[in-house]
Amino acid sequence: MSTLLFPSPVFGPVRSRRLGVSLGINLMPADGKICTFDCLYCECGFNAGRRPRAPRPTREEVSRALEAQLRKMQAEGELPDVLTFAGNGEPTAHPDFPAIIDDTIALRDRYCPAARVSVLSNATRAGLPRVREALLRVDNNILKLDTVSAGYIERVNRPTGRYDVEEVVRALCAFEGRLIVQTLFMKGESGGCSVDNTGEEYVGPWLEALRRIRPRQVMVYTIDRETPDAGLRKASREELDRIVERVEAEGIPALASY
Repeated sequence: MSTLLFPSPVFGPVRSRRLGVSLGINLMPADGKICTFDCLYCECGFNAGRRPRAPRPTREEVSRALEAQLRKMQAEGELPDVLTFAGNGEPTAHPDFPAIIDDTIALRDRYCPAARVSVLSNATRAGLPRVREALLRVDNNILKLDTVSAGYIERVNRPTGRYDVEEVVRALCAFEGRLIVQTLFMKGESGGCSVDNTGEEYVGPWLEALRRIRPRQVMVYTIDRETPDAGLRKASREELDRIVERVEAEGIPALASY
């Protein structure tokens, strides 16, 4: 199946299923992907097939491009609801991520003070003090936790370096509720193995982790665009709704994107 890459360092605005009118900020090269995961479902494709030749945008390039776009949108009378760090890989992997967050907040305050700053992260670096401190400065600190099954993570999320899910859960707990947990549920198979994480084997332990983390919200979603692995399938609306009901029964607000 076909996949996509995002322009860099700024793209959109686009209409997000979860966030509204979103102006994207891509801290990875426009011609490839740099990520600490290599997920089977990544809309940007597999890491090996998306090796970039261009460098990451610099802090200064990000700031200039973002200010130019915000000025343009202000002049057109259509400001974004949210400034979203996403794109071709893990945004917190940029060496100047904390400083770029500070620049973005300052530009938001100048041009569109009602907009929220959001970061979509796979949480692989959430335990690093400098990353954690930067994430605590944004409005929507959205951190991924698809499962707590180490086997599923190795098979589906495919970390590119050392990954210990218990360490990640402890890092999420350290935010003391100042985070949103984001989880993708899907069905189908890859390489002859099931990738269905909608059953009790996965949902039950995931709920136990949420009880420990106590996020301010949980976002559950499923595949929306084409994926590099053709065997993957969307979870149903009914399955997502049942999962949302179980999260809300724990006293945690939740929403589903279909």
